[in-house]
Amino acid sequence: MSSASILVVDDEQGIRSTIQDILTDEGYSVETAADAREARTHYSSDSPDLVLLDIWMPDTDGISLLKEWADDNGLNCPVVVMSGHGTVETAVEATRLGAVDFIEKPLSLEQLLSTVESALNEVPAVVAVTEDAVTPVQFEIPQGKSAVIQSVRKQARQIASLQVPVLITGEPGSGRDLFGYYIHK
Repeated sequence: MSSASILVVDDEQGIRSTIQDILTDEGYSVETAADAREARTHYSSDSPDLVLLDIWMPDTDGISLLKEWADDNGLNCPVVVMSGHGTVETAVEATRLGAVDFIEKPLSLEQLLSTVESALNEVPAVVAVTEDAVTPVQFEIPQGKSAVIQSVRKQARQIASLQVPVLITGEPGSGRDLFGYYIHK
C-alpha cells in the first residue's frame, strides 16, 4: 500500500472515476481533474507525487499542459501521458517535455498499476525545455519522498564527500544522470 498522491487528468468522467477507484483501492490518494483549468489548480495547490495526463482534451491538450508545466521551473513530479489515439510523434514529444511514460487507452488494470508503480519509483529529472533541446537544469537536491529515494540521496551525499571515481549503474530512466550531477556538484 502506498500513500502517494496521484492527479488523474482526463475529460472522460468514466475513465477518471474508474482510474480513481482502482488507485484508491490500491491505497493511493487520488484527485481528479476534467480539464486543464482544474488540472492547473490541483497541480499547483496539491503538489501530487504523480500525474496521469490525457493527451486529447477539449480546452487545452495534454501536450500543451505538459509543456506549460515543464516551462514553469520544470516538472515537480513524474507525469505519465495517456491517449486512445496516440502516435509515435506524440509519445516522443511527451517524453521530450519530461513525461516518464506513455500508455495507450483502453488501460488494462495490470498495465495501469505497473506504470504507476514504475513512475512513482522514478527519480524525476528536472529539465528545461529550449528551442533546440532538453538540457539538465542546475539543481540542489534530487526530489522524492519515498524511503528508497531518501536512502539513495543519503548514499550520494556520502559518496560526494570522497575523492574517488564513481560508476553509477541502473536502468534507462532511473535517474543516473540526475544523481551524477548531484554527486559532482
